[in-house]
Amino acid sequence: MAAPKLESFRRGSMFDVSFRRSSMFDGSFRQSIRDRLLPHPTRDSFYPGEDKTPVRCCSYRYFSDKITGFVTKSQDVLVTAWEMGTSDPRKIIFSAKMGLALTLVSILVFFKLPGSELSNHYLWAILTIVVVFEFSIGATFSKGCNRGLGTLSAGALALGMAEISALTGKWAEVFNSVSIFVVAFFGTYAKLYPTMKPYEYGFRVFLLTYCYVIVSGYRTGEFMETAVSRFLMIALGGGIGLLVNTCIYPIWAGDDLHNLIAKNFVNVATSLEGCVNAYLNCVAYDTIPSKMLVYEAVTDDPVYSGYRSAVQSTSQEDTLMGFASWEPPHGPYRSFRYPWKAYVKVGGALRHCAFMVMALHGCILSEIQAAEDKRSVFRNELQRVGVEGAKVLRFIGEKLKTMERLNPIEDILHEIHQAAEELQSKIDKKSYLLVNAETWEIGNRSKDLTDEIKISNLDEDVSRILAHKSQSEATIRPPKNWDVVTTTSKNPNPATIQSQQSRTAMQKQSSWPSRISLTPGSLLITPGDDDEAAKMYRSASALSLATFASLLIEFVARLENLVNAYDELCEIANFKEAA
Repeated sequence: MAAPKLESFRRGSMFDVSFRRSSMFDGSFRQSIRDRLLPHPTRDSFYPGEDKTPVRCCSYRYFSDKITGFVTKSQDVLVTAWEMGTSDPRKIIFSAKMGLALTLVSILVFFKLPGSELSNHYLWAILTIVVVFEFSIGATFSKGCNRGLGTLSAGALALGMAEISALTGKWAEVFNSVSIFVVAFFGTYAKLYPTMKPYEYGFRVFLLTYCYVIVSGYRTGEFMETAVSRFLMIALGGGIGLLVNTCIYPIWAGDDLHNLIAKNFVNVATSLEGCVNAYLNCVAYDTIPSKMLVYEAVTDDPVYSGYRSAVQSTSQEDTLMGFASWEPPHGPYRSFRYPWKAYVKVGGALRHCAFMVMALHGCILSEIQAAEDKRSVFRNELQRVGVEGAKVLRFIGEKLKTMERLNPIEDILHEIHQAAEELQSKIDKKSYLLVNAETWEIGNRSKDLTDEIKISNLDEDVSRILAHKSQSEATIRPPKNWDVVTTTSKNPNPATIQSQQSRTAMQKQSSWPSRISLTPGSLLITPGDDDEAAKMYRSASALSLATFASLLIEFVARLENLVNAYDELCEIANFKEAA
């Protein structure tokens, strides 16, 4: 599929030509959406005369294409493997540590050490290293403890059941079968309990060990030797794996969690700046990528991938938090029971802000767009909010990376709050650009003298007049001489009413300027086009600008919760004072 291309809107235009013809005047979005989602013409469409005859099987060209394709794919795999290793050298080191641990255990098998009576069970030591040896220290400790506890408890239970089965005589086979069913049932049911999810691997090892000891011990008659040998080999494999993984270039899950959240701050800040700049520059997607429509990764769009990485990191943060809780004190995390949950809480607060950035990006992807001249009215205010918001996110990310507290004297939200207030003030002053005042009831009252007299006679009290209006209409600037209007309405005078109508029209003209008209050149409107449809979409496009501004203000409001979560983390984790 073609990569997403960006193109600027033409001045004075809200939609492209295809959208205007099919959507605005036919009253349907389907054709416009279909045009934006259809892929661009491929190479085949430009060369209709090219030979597309299928290649015969077992021909020279068939084998040549297969060999060429195999070589090309092999080169791609080698290049990808090289890039993966250079981007994160820890993966190469981890692979080397795994090979070293397996080599050490295999040496004991080759030389039959420490005793020949255990040589039949060395396979369990090798399997333990393969299964337990994880990328991070916390994951290795977690799986190692689960495997050890599962083996020990299952071995003890199997030995007790073996003693009972010996007393049953000829019913030993039936007793062992029933015991396996009962243990498997309760063991499997227990691991499905929500709080037992971290110990799922231990339950699996428990069931495997129990069945192995019962079955093999029954055939050989050596229940004790089987259970003890299996436990010693698992302990040997787990010990070697933990020793190699911990002593040689340890990889800590706590560091990964710390760096992940700090990186998400930068990613969300980049997306916020990108959304605001793209919206103010009237940038639109020529064709929306299909992966973006199903929320898949798009590597060549930094705005989309920035907030998506923060939103999608929920499960990764929870997993790293679980592994980090198993790790001993290390590096800057010198306390036992380090508050890793507070890190996840900060990540959740950041994700709450990232949802607003996602909504801002949705305004760019929307079919209905505000005109460029209307965006330029709020350019300075929107730009400042975006810059200050990104600055706050990057500042907190840098503080988190260096594990520093925020300066209690300095309010990092002062500038962005001031920017948001200026944006809100600008919206209040220019609100007529964001609504279609022509269709309001207060703007379309009948100018007939009889109707005005009837209305005034029905409502002698000002509160009853306002009761017929909505709350938003009631707050619109009323005439300063409202009492005079109500008084004259009771005693209608044609001259007075005519003067009042003229004054009301003048006030309406000065308070609510006419909307920027859509010129025939920009929208290709002809005298026969539907004016009502044009007005409807013109009003909707103005509301899209109001939506973008309100989402940006909501983002500012959510930053307060993010700062509070970070202050709580600084207090619990005992971060150093700000420099």
